[in-house]
Amino acid sequence: MTGHEKGVPLNNLRRDNRLDPEHRMRLDSAIHMQGRGWITGRDGGRPWTLSRTNRVVACIGALMILVLVSPLLLGLALTIKYTSPGPILFVQKRTGYRGRSFGMYKFRTMVANAEELKESLRHLNKHGADAIDFKIDKDPRITRIGGFLRRSSLDELPNLINVFTGDMRLVGPRPTSFSAYRYKDNHLARLSIYPGMTGLWQISGRSNIDFDQRVELDLNYIAEQSLLLDLKILLKTPFKVFSGHGAS
Repeated sequence: MTGHEKGVPLNNLRRDNRLDPEHRMRLDSAIHMQGRGWITGRDGGRPWTLSRTNRVVACIGALMILVLVSPLLLGLALTIKYTSPGPILFVQKRTGYRGRSFGMYKFRTMVANAEELKESLRHLNKHGADAIDFKIDKDPRITRIGGFLRRSSLDELPNLINVFTGDMRLVGPRPTSFSAYRYKDNHLARLSIYPGMTGLWQISGRSNIDFDQRVELDLNYIAEQSLLLDLKILLKTPFKVFSGHGAS
């Protein structure tokens, strides 16, 4: 998991739908491949991950889950509010479909000044001080309730809002906290579909693998995408989450 970067006020965050021409060409050359129609199997058709059916199913599913877990969401919100100063929700700028930026909702798990402390802890980055990903084992900025929320992945439940609004899907590559400009050319293909709340990464090791390995899993998912694969991933995710395997 991430969540180490600076949160942004929601009213200051606009979708980054317009990229400079050179970068757009770089993106297009990396994700130009055409998929197969998820129903007909026809080359050049609309694949499952970009289908209207996927969008509708994800929206309805997110709304149903939000309603079912609303008492839990309320309880967690009150606990965060009264155990540490700062906002309840953390809105983080993330990179999604075709490199567009959006604000991803999470429960706050760190102290309010976590961003100011980041540089002093960069040498502890488990993937290396210069790595794209920034993750620390036993991060001292995490609050007491935040540690529980991360181990259980309950901090990510507000992602359901992003699924409902269309920035994310239930299953897909995890959106990164760094922009597409920092992606290597062989990473860009993961931006050819919408990001998801869960995916092959979460059921295959989660934060115990580096970004290059995550990209490999994402590309495998893109190549094999289907409704049945999504259902398989969704069924496996709770077992991996509740086991705490790979959480940080």
